[in-house]
Amino acid sequence: MAALIAENFRFLSLFFKSKDVMIFNGLVALGTVGSEELFSVVAFNCPCSPARNYIYGLAAIGVPALALFLIGVILNNHTWNLVAECHKRGVKNFSAAATFLLFGSILGRAAVAPVTWSVISLLRGEAYICALSEFVRPSSLDKFPAEYGADVLARFPCKDMPANLTKFREEVTRRLRYESQLFGWLLIGIVAVLIFLTKCLKHCCSPLSYRQEYRSNEDKRFRRTAEVHSRILAAKNVKQFFGFVALDKEEKELVQEFPVEGVQPSPQWNAITGVYIYRENKGFPLYSRLHKWAKGVEGNGPSPEGHEMLFLAS
Repeated sequence: MAALIAENFRFLSLFFKSKDVMIFNGLVALGTVGSEELFSVVAFNCPCSPARNYIYGLAAIGVPALALFLIGVILNNHTWNLVAECHKRGVKNFSAAATFLLFGSILGRAAVAPVTWSVISLLRGEAYICALSEFVRPSSLDKFPAEYGADVLARFPCKDMPANLTKFREEVTRRLRYESQLFGWLLIGIVAVLIFLTKCLKHCCSPLSYRQEYRSNEDKRFRRTAEVHSRILAAKNVKQFFGFVALDKEEKELVQEFPVEGVQPSPQWNAITGVYIYRENKGFPLYSRLHKWAKGVEGNGPSPEGHEMLFLAS
């Protein structure tokens, strides 16, 4: 029984490890849905005033979506890898395909939250109804009193109107909610098609699934080793300053097992930092900048011996 449980946990671990991006995007989408619901209950309050409704309704949909998009771009590691790459080497080594896939990776992940926000807002319909109620043509409403105009229609979302216009309010609300939800479903369909095409393009252009596994393992071990290196180096510097250093048992074992003589020079850090374009050198793949540095391959552009395959976003 214990072996079976352990095997099941191992399977679940491998499954979630292979689906980490999908799970992360799902969590972002769920968080966005909850935020939108909370915003609708607590913060959304249509002004029900001509000219203000339109601005407020569009702002309620667009401004949070824009903020979520910018946050997504800022939190994406590829963004800062690109900044580091441009700062150190420029973009002259980027092919059109590399540039397209890099920006696609950054913008695609950043778009999860704003698209979710926009879709939920459109499916709920409140912001859309608030924004466009005043633009409904009175002539399109059967037997709508001629003495009422856009100023009365703008008050429909707040139910602030004469009693004889109640049935017209229901018709306007139903019509605008239909349009809003239609746009929401269309947006879902467009996003689904784009995701499908992106997946097809990624698998066509990135056949080396082994590279993804390698980069994941390399990154984990690099971070773990860098942490241990920094702890040992810090202990060494503190000891040099005070003449001794207070270490626990684990740290003493690390210091004894892994002697650190110095730090890596800046050229080495620059060589392994930044955006990487997958290449082959003399028929052998180079999976990362660290792999390329370890093999002693110089330069970042394609050479007579090396062949640039394509960009693979990790």
